[in-house]
Amino acid sequence: MPIRSMTCYTRMRLLSFDILRTLHLPGVHSLKPDDWLRRKEDIRAADWLLFPPAWQVNIFAYGWRKRLFPSLSTYHLGYDKVQMTRAFMAVCPDHVPQTLILSSTPAGIDQVLEEMTFPFVVKAPRSSMGRGVQLLEQRSEFLRYAAATDILYVQEYLPIKRDLRVVYVGDSVSTAYWRTAPPGQFHNNVARGATISFEDIPSAALELVSTVAAALGIDHAGFDVAEVDGRFYLLEFNLLFGTEALSMQSIRIEAMIHEYLHRLWSRDPGNTFACPSA
Repeated sequence: MPIRSMTCYTRMRLLSFDILRTLHLPGVHSLKPDDWLRRKEDIRAADWLLFPPAWQVNIFAYGWRKRLFPSLSTYHLGYDKVQMTRAFMAVCPDHVPQTLILSSTPAGIDQVLEEMTFPFVVKAPRSSMGRGVQLLEQRSEFLRYAAATDILYVQEYLPIKRDLRVVYVGDSVSTAYWRTAPPGQFHNNVARGATISFEDIPSAALELVSTVAAALGIDHAGFDVAEVDGRFYLLEFNLLFGTEALSMQSIRIEAMIHEYLHRLWSRDPGNTFACPSA
């Protein structure tokens, strides 16, 4: 009987800075972010650092050359809508609403008033769950907004009553669902009372998100997509997204994360060894 060799894998060493998001990951250990210097050797010995806070990302990625999940590009783009939108403009310009990103100067204010039509949407560069997103309907509202910010982020208003949340984990879409705001409300966020529907999810929207996520190196995000007259527009993505809809579908996101990380990690020859043949 021929002897066949097998390949075995050593166990990944996973260190999490957000235990609630990694509670059911096999073999994961947790660490409080403020203990990073005291636990330096544990951090440097880990194969993956999971969900570190944003202020530690550059330390771990550039100072100690550690693997991070979510990815570096997910962090760098996900925490700033200005950078995020410009990245969308670079890789999928036909799927970005008309957007102006300008300094809040008299010239910038004049350009917005010349090029944009009321109503339009303004956003704070760093916000989530709909915070910092406003629908402005008249000049006086815009001038108040402009006086309170250094950066003008102004986007055309899309006439939608719902948007699509597409959850992307690792290198694939894990789920997608429509979010419909309560009557009379502008925001479609579940945290603000929007209802969820898993019916009639358009495959073209999922393909758009998959293409953009792969192009930008995004591996953990909830993308917000609008549909207008059959065209899909990327509004933004959230690095740390709500998981209520995933729970409704009994989706275990930790299993998806573990499979993805193990697949990447096992490509390193240093993490494999030959098992005894039988």
